Amino acid sequence: MIRSVIRGTGHYLPARVVPNSEFAKTLDTSDDWIISRSGIERRHFAAEGEFTSDLAIRAARAALENAGVSAQEIDAVIVATSTPDFTFPAVATQVQAGLGITKGFAFDIQAVCAGFVFALANATGLIAAGQASRILVIGAETFSRIMDWTDRTTCVLFGDGAGALVLEAQTGTGANTDPGVLACDLNSDGQYRELLYVDGGVSRTGQAGVLRMQGREVFRHAVEKLAATANAALDKAGLSADQVDWVVPHQANLRIIRGTAQKLGIPMERVVVTVQDHGNTSAASIPLALSVADAEGRFKPGDLVLTEAIGGGLSWGAVLLRW
Repeated sequence: MIRSVIRGTGHYLPARVVPNSEFAKTLDTSDDWIISRSGIERRHFAAEGEFTSDLAIRAARAALENAGVSAQEIDAVIVATSTPDFTFPAVATQVQAGLGITKGFAFDIQAVCAGFVFALANATGLIAAGQASRILVIGAETFSRIMDWTDRTTCVLFGDGAGALVLEAQTGTGANTDPGVLACDLNSDGQYRELLYVDGGVSRTGQAGVLRMQGREVFRHAVEKLAATANAALDKAGLSADQVDWVVPHQANLRIIRGTAQKLGIPMERVVVTVQDHGNTSAASIPLALSVADAEGRFKPGDLVLTEAIGGGLSWGAVLLRW
């Protein structure tokens, strides 16, 4: 059977680093308060004139170099983002143009913080269907553009960045020992929209709006739903949590990451954590963490890697893969 295998990873972070202390100048907050509630110590913000597509292109170039693949060998580009440069066209088409790709197809996926999981699952389906042999799957966000800077409960949590991977079709045996994506589990429930949303949009207000979140309620749903979707993906692959070598979770909040790991029975030593350096970069957080961990040499061939995320919608899901 055809498997979708990660050929290379890459990421990009804007040059501007924003420590917690910067927020203390204008808000009733402190470094200790932010760390105790989120685990975040710093994040990156895009420069003026630096857009989501710019971040995505930089991450894509890094992934292509890591994979040893040229842009002309890419059949499709999928970008997960909630902060596109324009209402249309898709960020993915701008990445395509920026890389000099003139063949194949490109489109965006919008599932907020779960976006990269949804994009990876869709790319896997396209490869299995024979629609593409190599796909650039990218998560890229400039959430600093949709923050309410007077709301200390949200504006301190988010950052900008991009992560990318090159996904390649390879022949496998069909066993769960194959390299590549082994199982995907995707979920959404629109009744929870008001827990996490942006209060604007083209059809409703004609403006971008700013992020609104009921943090306590999101936390309550997150741990339960993340553990459930992770277990669902493991069940589909005929594997168990104790066989997982690495968990690469959505980097939203250290307490959510720890709570989910505990519910799965996986020690934190096997969880990739980058939230302290990046904050919540929404759809970019998992590919960013994958790329950072890969660059650090954490993953070995054959390692079982579990990714899981939850975001506005609510939308949540997991992808299980073998490195």
